[in-house]
Amino acid sequence: MTTYPSPAVSPQTPRRHRAAPQQEPPETDRLRKYRPDLQGLRAVAIMMVVAMHCGILDIHGGVDISFVLSGFLIGSQLLGEISRTGKVSLSKFWARRFRRLAPGASLTIVVTAVFAWSFAGPFSFRDYMKDGFAASLSFINWRLAENGTDYFANDGSQSPYQHFWSLGIEEQFYVVAPIALVVVAWLSRVLTRSRFLIGLFLAAAIAGSLYLSVTQTKSDQPLSYFGTQTRVWELALGVFVALNARLLSRMNLWLAGFLTWVGILGAVGTALLINEDTPLPGYAVAGPVVGAALVIAGGCAAPRLGAEKLLDNPVFDFIGNASYSWYLLHWPLLILFPEIIDREFGYSDRWRVAVFSFLLAVCMHYLIERRFKANVRMVQIPWRGILMGLSLTATAAVVMTLAVRVVPLNIAVQTTANAVTKGYQGPASVKQAVEERDHPVLSQDTLLKTPTDRGDHGCIDQLLVTAFVMQDNCVTGDTSAKKTMVLLGDSHAFQWGNAFNELGLKLHVKVINVTKSGCTPEVYKITREDLGREYTECTAWRKTALDKIDELHPDLIVVTNRVQWTTTRAGADQTFKRLQANGAKLVYMTDTPHPNFAVPDCLAQNSDGVAACSPKSAAMLDFPEFRKAEREEAEKYGFDVIDTIPAFCTTGYCPAVIGGEVVYWDYSHMSGAYSTSLEPYLRPYFKQFLKS
Repeated sequence: MTTYPSPAVSPQTPRRHRAAPQQEPPETDRLRKYRPDLQGLRAVAIMMVVAMHCGILDIHGGVDISFVLSGFLIGSQLLGEISRTGKVSLSKFWARRFRRLAPGASLTIVVTAVFAWSFAGPFSFRDYMKDGFAASLSFINWRLAENGTDYFANDGSQSPYQHFWSLGIEEQFYVVAPIALVVVAWLSRVLTRSRFLIGLFLAAAIAGSLYLSVTQTKSDQPLSYFGTQTRVWELALGVFVALNARLLSRMNLWLAGFLTWVGILGAVGTALLINEDTPLPGYAVAGPVVGAALVIAGGCAAPRLGAEKLLDNPVFDFIGNASYSWYLLHWPLLILFPEIIDREFGYSDRWRVAVFSFLLAVCMHYLIERRFKANVRMVQIPWRGILMGLSLTATAAVVMTLAVRVVPLNIAVQTTANAVTKGYQGPASVKQAVEERDHPVLSQDTLLKTPTDRGDHGCIDQLLVTAFVMQDNCVTGDTSAKKTMVLLGDSHAFQWGNAFNELGLKLHVKVINVTKSGCTPEVYKITREDLGREYTECTAWRKTALDKIDELHPDLIVVTNRVQWTTTRAGADQTFKRLQANGAKLVYMTDTPHPNFAVPDCLAQNSDGVAACSPKSAAMLDFPEFRKAEREEAEKYGFDVIDTIPAFCTTGYCPAVIGGEVVYWDYSHMSGAYSTSLEPYLRPYFKQFLKS
């Protein structure tokens, strides 16, 4: 989000000699120290961001407009100082940044932590605090990219600190930009005695970053969306406009006015054309970015009939003043508000969040931002401002660390200290679990370890892997056995890793795990929202996996995976026919129930309504028609079928706790402990299969 305190600095032409007095600008220059149109543009950007985040209006590009605006304002300040003195006071620059950014950001991070502990799920809380730590140190954009975060997901996976990604990019820019500009400006004076080298440097940065934005969006959308390297061009474009601001100020007034109207209409119009299916950032953000640049560039000439007529008004000025605080506050409130009200989050609630967060932002602006801005000694004596900023940043980081390592989880469910954990113990244990779903026998230790109990045996290839390669940790069970069994599928196959390891040890068979996240063995078209495109890596990986299975000549092949809504009989036929030709014994295991909510969080948050965590089986067995079709196709090609549902559900319910073990570690995958307990359920089947 735009973070410069006021659009008040105009760029100056770099001097050839540091000691030369500043020349008066020619009369044709129309540069102003205060640009009300930029304050209005800032207001437009934040309104776009809040409207999009809150689901009030499907409009993207607000952050991109803000990046351009930040680049122009910071570029104006830095280039102006270089022009006047031949250098930049890094200490004063960073003191200004700390004075502007640190108080509001640190306060938001800490207060959000308090509300998250009070209202959010206890296991989500720990992840949130790790995000808060990354936000406090301005590298959360890289954490989100590494985690493959889908910014627009609507599945409860969003973090209240997620929006700090853009602020992190700007703060990284503030560290590098002044140093880079000073070096390039010095080289420009020495080598060319003009601004040409600065312009060439900025043009290269714009072109290179834009290229990465377009290409990486196709290959790795999370990295492209959150990565600094794909957003630098937006900031650099603003700096480029600042570099040429004096030249732009001499533009024909009619042309300047026309450009500002084209810019504002183009920025908003193209932002409205972007939808949830548009790969971002890529080329799609060029409309808002270029539009913002045109508004800024045309406004340098101060045209009387430009877009400033629209942007310069008391309302936009007021919103622009509170824009930074509004950006900080609206997202945490949006994420935590459903937990606070504890009911379905409706459209009217989205408006409430937008309005209430703005009122809070106004309060924070006047009580926090303006007070620190008025303290000029933090810049006049830079070490004070830097020390203040570092202290607030460190405080937020320490609070986040303590929240992860020291603060106890806010667990509401009643637990039993000495609860026996056996997991699945036959059909009677599932039936008993259904009867006890209101008050399950559960130890706190078991509940606390469940979110990380994902089953360590076997291996699974992650999203961007395009070829299956045999690894030692992919071989489990009795690794010296002569008989070989392949477990083929996605994460719903990998979740059986513990059970199959035990099965291999008991039956003396080698188990080879051939699994990839989100990738069905059947040939279905899969589109990943977190990648923003078709899952082409799955198609490539599937081919290499099937080729490897042919080479292995296993005794038995087990196929299981999460049923997709894109399931087709033709896609199942293609793979099942290929496996049939292998000559191995074939086994198809039906997909496990799918809670579609974080089960450990649900248990921990409900003191009286734990039964809600054990819903009716009809709600857990999604896509029943596709489940049936996939099973029928497997039977057609000679697969023996194992129905897994009796190990999870009975009498119309699927309990969250069975035999003292939490069945799922997240919203879909069974815990490692429960998987281990299912070995006796599978053993009779496989004992028979391996004999035949």
